[in-house]
Amino acid sequence: MHAWPGSRYPLGATFDGAGTNFALYSEVAEWVELCLFDSTGKEARIGLPEVDGFVWHGYLPAVGPGQQYGFRVHGPHDPTDGKRCNPHKLLLDPYAKAVTGAVDWDESVFGYPFGDPDGFNDADSAAYTFRGVVVNPFFDWANDRAPKTPYNESVIYEAHVRGLTMLHPDIPEQLRGTYSALAHPVMIDYLTGLGVTAVELMPVHEFLHDHGLTERGLRNYWGYNTIAYLAPHDGYALKLNSPGSQVQEFKAMVRALHEANIEVILDVVYNHTAEGNHLGPTLSLRGIDNETYYRLVDDDRRYYMDYTGTGNSLNVRPSHTLQLIMDSLRYWVTEMHVDGFRFDLAATLAREFYDVDRLATFFDLVQQDPVISQVKLIAEPWDVGPGGYQVGNFPPLWTEWNGMYRDTVRDFWRGEPATLGEFASRITGSSDLYQDDGRRPYASINFVTAHDGFTLNDLVSYNEKHNEANGEGNRDGADDNRSWNCGAEGPTEDEKVNDLRARQRRNLLATLLLSQGTPMLLHGDELGRTQQGNNNGYCQDNELSWVDWSLLDKNSDLLEFTKAVIELRRDHPVFRRRRFFAGRPIRKGDELRDIAWFTPSAEEMSEQDWESGFGRSIMVFLNGDAIGDLDRRGARVHDDSFLLCFNAHDDDIEMIVPDASYGAQWSVVLDTASGEVFSVSGEGIVLGVVAGDRPTTARTFAAGEGINTQARSLLVLRRTEAQP
Repeated sequence: MHAWPGSRYPLGATFDGAGTNFALYSEVAEWVELCLFDSTGKEARIGLPEVDGFVWHGYLPAVGPGQQYGFRVHGPHDPTDGKRCNPHKLLLDPYAKAVTGAVDWDESVFGYPFGDPDGFNDADSAAYTFRGVVVNPFFDWANDRAPKTPYNESVIYEAHVRGLTMLHPDIPEQLRGTYSALAHPVMIDYLTGLGVTAVELMPVHEFLHDHGLTERGLRNYWGYNTIAYLAPHDGYALKLNSPGSQVQEFKAMVRALHEANIEVILDVVYNHTAEGNHLGPTLSLRGIDNETYYRLVDDDRRYYMDYTGTGNSLNVRPSHTLQLIMDSLRYWVTEMHVDGFRFDLAATLAREFYDVDRLATFFDLVQQDPVISQVKLIAEPWDVGPGGYQVGNFPPLWTEWNGMYRDTVRDFWRGEPATLGEFASRITGSSDLYQDDGRRPYASINFVTAHDGFTLNDLVSYNEKHNEANGEGNRDGADDNRSWNCGAEGPTEDEKVNDLRARQRRNLLATLLLSQGTPMLLHGDELGRTQQGNNNGYCQDNELSWVDWSLLDKNSDLLEFTKAVIELRRDHPVFRRRRFFAGRPIRKGDELRDIAWFTPSAEEMSEQDWESGFGRSIMVFLNGDAIGDLDRRGARVHDDSFLLCFNAHDDDIEMIVPDASYGAQWSVVLDTASGEVFSVSGEGIVLGVVAGDRPTTARTFAAGEGINTQARSLLVLRRTEAQP
């Protein structure tokens, strides 16, 4: 087959309706072969005829969607100098938009013979590794529109495409675990009924199942082992006889979620790849241009710098590595219509040299990019390298997973000492972390649980991790979980323990959803999902990690409670302010501050109260007349005023309603002790219980009156009379 010269841009395989242009960057290459495969696996090799600026390229007329391909790069092989070219290894295109096949861990996929890491392995890997697929770029998006939900109105739902849908009885069995399952009306109805505005999907870039896991009969369930940054994972697609169909299926999923006004945020892993350390396989970047794409140890270039704990770190200094990342991000926004990204171990992307640099080139590129700068950007603000914990230190355009929020809220509700002041800071948006650089409260992505760690149910049911199923002797996973089993380890028949656990689940959910900032729920927490104490389910692609939908009936009260609190947040802007509290009156003539803190006896908190190491209870007044925000039409935002009574003590406490200047009459709208959440009509009348066994009458209290607040519970009261 004769190749035309083609074009150096765009990189990858690009079908134009008549043929396909292939382009691959490699500065170290001396020659590049394009390898085409037919349906039987027969290979044809074609030398790319042109090279411009280290981009090797060629155009093949009549080659179109469905064509499987790869590259072979001829060049120097000297591991001691960081060069690992090996033309016997079929290499996956870093810009492949679809991938087919799998790595079966034959010795041929390694660049060295077993037992000789610096040797040269001339066994051909083509039959044992991935191939790229040319895709059809055309898709009927109809009237697709990005929801563009503001951060302060967002409720994010961290979900796993496979784990969320594998056990759902109302989704056809052949669809479960796929993009199509997530787009199924049953699933979309559930998400909209819950009240979430965005799904944050755990990695859907094509990833690899680690060699060590497959040897133990396990799989990389989480997917943090990326091998192709532009390709949706083939394992989450319907098994059709048309390679590359996963792209169309993914687009259809996004279109369906957008129709329901749900955003799609991708968890992306640009900090490392699946090729691992110097003993890992040669699958793509390692054989294309090892020293451009990876951080190598300066004084021994056989080895890789590892800031991720996975064996390698992507080298974000060279322009072509940055181009790969930025091209990938733009592709997912412009072609796949996703709405944002959560960057795994994002501190690694700021390591241009050794230290984390807040002004790193990557962040400059994002800031000026007209596409990427306009979507949601969420950092996991740490890595495992020196100085890697960077909560609060990302640029103004970014939001962050707030690990300090998680730790503080967990500690408060389990009764740890010296957390009261910290707790107050975290539930009001963490101004100490985000205000100085011009960010808003929503820069704090608040979470209590995430995929990494205990589920909400397990957080209140286990003191210790129980990861034996992972086959690592229970050595893996975090040891500092800040969990509390409420008196018994694991499942128990003790009614008092189970009642306390239920109350603690409600405490944590209500705190999360009523805090300033952007809340993120872990899928299944609203159902009481358990992993039986496993806090590191990365390799458990089975019922241990999948959402158990039978809990819909068993824990329907928890689900209804969660829905009701999300609705309370949605209906009341005082819980989702766009600006930080000022701690003073907002306008001239106002008597009340926008926020006020009280002891249980209704005395304003003093410095001594804040510094008390044994404080477990506090009240906070949120002034709905002093929000200070403007709505989309420029009108001032007004809301009801609320009093939140937190009691993390192990005894019931009488809390006194503050004096009448804050409000003469108050009604309970939420009580985590009973699980009741009362809805309020436009006239301010409490209608009845939303979450609970049966309708009851909401309690009302006058200024100065005492409220018996049950041990380890949260009461939310609404001011029910207009202020003079």
